[in-house]
Amino acid sequence: MSTKSAAKVAVVGAGPGGLAAAMLLAAEGYHVEVYEKQEVVGGRSGELRLGKYTFDRGATFLMMPHLLRELFTSAGRSIDDYVSLKELDPLYSLHFGDTVFKPSTNQDQTANEVERLFPGNGEGYRRFMANEGDKLDRVQPLLQRPFQSLGDYLKKDVLHALPKLHATDTVYNRLSKYFSDERLRFAFAFQAKYLGMSPWECPGTFTILSYMEHRYGLYHPIGGINQVFQAMADVLKEHGGRVHTSCGVKRVLVHNGQATGLLLDNGDKVDADYVVIGADFGSAMTEMFEPGILKKYTPKKVAIKRYSCSTAMLYLGVDGAVDLGHHSVHFAEDYRRNVEEITKLGTLSADPSIYVHNPSVLDPTLAPAGKSSLYVLMPVPNLTADINWEKESERVEEEMLERLQRIPGLANLSQRIEEKLFFSPRDWQAKLGVYNGATFNLAHNLGQMMYLRPHNTFQEARGIWLVGGGTHPGSGLPTIFESAKISVRLLKEHDRAARSRTFKAGVAGTRASL
Repeated sequence: MSTKSAAKVAVVGAGPGGLAAAMLLAAEGYHVEVYEKQEVVGGRSGELRLGKYTFDRGATFLMMPHLLRELFTSAGRSIDDYVSLKELDPLYSLHFGDTVFKPSTNQDQTANEVERLFPGNGEGYRRFMANEGDKLDRVQPLLQRPFQSLGDYLKKDVLHALPKLHATDTVYNRLSKYFSDERLRFAFAFQAKYLGMSPWECPGTFTILSYMEHRYGLYHPIGGINQVFQAMADVLKEHGGRVHTSCGVKRVLVHNGQATGLLLDNGDKVDADYVVIGADFGSAMTEMFEPGILKKYTPKKVAIKRYSCSTAMLYLGVDGAVDLGHHSVHFAEDYRRNVEEITKLGTLSADPSIYVHNPSVLDPTLAPAGKSSLYVLMPVPNLTADINWEKESERVEEEMLERLQRIPGLANLSQRIEEKLFFSPRDWQAKLGVYNGATFNLAHNLGQMMYLRPHNTFQEARGIWLVGGGTHPGSGLPTIFESAKISVRLLKEHDRAARSRTFKAGVAGTRASL
């Protein structure tokens, strides 16, 4: 495409989806400008600094790196020139009281570990890996194309995948067909958290999440996952695009049903041929359009959609090393009750599960020498629950610290803390614009998947495309990157068609004048 005649694209939000789309479009020659309210790129997964300590604010699991490499290759770059990716072995440690399960991508080794800790389940693990591999092969094409009409369900790839989708089953029920030990089912079910859902409700399709980890591994980018997003911003700039941080968007401007640009928080107007919305779906729909423009996504209709759970976060700068692996999950004694309290009852658990990220165990760039950056996540209800976080935050913070200090080796952790930040669901909404504090965006129930999820091509106004966890194919970094690829492809197809019509109209006008 000639840069002189290239269309102007304004991207709302420098989160993973917005940056991926911006990078791809800039590589194609479009004039791309990204507007981000925060001081750093990455959205809810951006970099967080406390004194001399650095953290990933949100996402810490990086899987399927080949998809990331393909994304950068499409932009004419190699991710390895920007970020150093370190494979994790084991994947994580899963703690069920005194039992600790440490799986890896080595299937023979993991099968032996399963058999040692959970006798009689090694064969089930091998069946799981074989069957889920076939399922992913069938499902993956559905995650790489749009669903914008009911007719999309009749295409060959859907019919091929249908026998393996298990969409009307649940993750927990599917895992019960492979594993007899309840703890082992939980070990392959906790990934439903990435979708903010209970494994007892999450569609059975999503057993592929744990399979992807076990098959393709988990990786840590040196400096944190936020470095991947910084790399995207760098590639965007190399292709002539720009990222404007500390520059929020007040309105998406629409005239006669067509997007014309943006109104920024500072009062400036930005003209654009096309708009890509990478901001949080619920917040964008309820805050970024003039009243009366949206019909399908009015505030009332957005409010009744189902949203994921939220998270309470502790970011700790700790003096000394922490005797934990890179990723560790510490399950509640009654995990099912813990999940039901989060997703159904809307209450805070007396016996919570927690996830601990200890990247300093392999990445010395995140903390001063001899010290550790520790990230602690506790799934909690989102803001639709009747919990007063202004009153509860201090108590929850204390309980999270107490829960941490019950982990062997962390008994005196509170005495070693040099920096500390607690982040509640209320903070996710107020400080990062996450609707309802739903950290994982829209839920992935059957009524909000594929065609029934907000479409990549926005239905309410022309010239707008959605990217991120609030559109197809869903939340989680790999699928967010796929949303960007899908929406960029649709935007380019629309642009080519518009240019062709303009060209033909020009030729017809010239002939008429002759």
